[in-house]
Amino acid sequence: MTTTDTQTFTHTSSSTLPEEYVQEAFHSFLKSSLTQAKIEGLLPANVLSSAEGDLMIAGPALCLYFAALRSVTEPPSVPLPRQSKSSRSRDSFSLSEDNCPPSFRSFWRVWSQSVPEIQALIPEHQHDLARIICGLPPISSPINRRVNGIAADIRAVAIEISMRRTFQDRYAGDLQAALDAGSSGRKKFKASFIPPPVYDASQSPVPSPSPSSSTFSPIPPSPHSPTPTILAPDSPAIEFIRETLYAALAEVIERRSALRRYLHVDPPRAYFAAVAFAVLDVATSSMTHRQTHTKALVDILPSEHGEEATIQGVLGKTLTLSQCPPELRPFMAELCSIGQAAREMEEEDSLATVHALEQGEDPPAPRLDRVHEILQGGVGSTFSDGGSHRSRSSRNSTTGHRSPESRRRTTSTENRAVAFANRINALALSMTKLRAFRERQELVFKVLAGIGS
Repeated sequence: MTTTDTQTFTHTSSSTLPEEYVQEAFHSFLKSSLTQAKIEGLLPANVLSSAEGDLMIAGPALCLYFAALRSVTEPPSVPLPRQSKSSRSRDSFSLSEDNCPPSFRSFWRVWSQSVPEIQALIPEHQHDLARIICGLPPISSPINRRVNGIAADIRAVAIEISMRRTFQDRYAGDLQAALDAGSSGRKKFKASFIPPPVYDASQSPVPSPSPSSSTFSPIPPSPHSPTPTILAPDSPAIEFIRETLYAALAEVIERRSALRRYLHVDPPRAYFAAVAFAVLDVATSSMTHRQTHTKALVDILPSEHGEEATIQGVLGKTLTLSQCPPELRPFMAELCSIGQAAREMEEEDSLATVHALEQGEDPPAPRLDRVHEILQGGVGSTFSDGGSHRSRSSRNSTTGHRSPESRRRTTSTENRAVAFANRINALALSMTKLRAFRERQELVFKVLAGIGS
């Protein structure tokens, strides 16, 4: 959709802005943010053109960061451009919680509560925040630990945006606009970003297995496979990792009834949530010595020399980190690192519970529970109703009445639960860009439709 495609509308102080108008404004800001990031060296041209790493997250996160710096109102708002250059209307609007479209409201609240903190940072720490958002290390000294927590929130909102198909379909154009800016006829880079396959809920569903069926394969065989098995003994490492994760994906959908319901309400969001849970499931199923036998789907085991991890997956096949081709090692290393971090978080949760009970206090909510909540419902699910006197006087843009503003649940300084959920989501998103996964995702979508029916 181009700017001139946006229909004009009559806006009043209490009306909700059209979703298409907000999307158009966001992509306009995104192009300028990517261009500024290129100029400042945060996202050089070779990074913008490669579409590698977590560019799908860093781009919209930077847009949110720059928008926070520009906000001059309390509560925060974002001035939006006119609907179109050809429009006769001279009105300009600001996006606020009062007129924010319902589909954006949950993560708008996360962003708006980050704005005062971002603006309160000294310039050096603001620059550190921009670097962390882009996956770069901070450079100021001493380091402000809270910057990591703010970055986690901003990146979490960016992840929510990056899961939207309307964003994915236009992101390549945004990247190309930033690459072309200031080129002055010099050799141009070409954006190589390709959106992941579409989750089409209208696809013919694959019947789900009966409880008595023991031969059902949750993932259909690859069209290139000469046998009905999901993985041949000599399959490449990428296919082994893919089929192991996809087997976990089907199990996750079966175990989590909320995800099955989500498939009918918001299929794309439910799919990404299921993939994220599958990543976590694969990474944390078991971590034992080689002598220990387990029936878990995946074991992350120390090698004979205690130096590298081994994944045991579908068909009992194992794969060590050194056996992975170079381009897959970062993927597998992060998968194993997530498993280790989850186990450490679980142990810390247990210690915190014991300590609270010893002090006669209520145990804190386990951080892994918050991670699960974010993976399933998005970062906006970490908010609950209630708040200050000012919050209680906030107006509901739909009814015109004052209603409670959502407030953030208690988090750590570095927002570790959100940051950990971001790592899982980032790995899940990067997985969708790998060719071997892209080739099979449409078949997997059909399976999910059958399981969710």
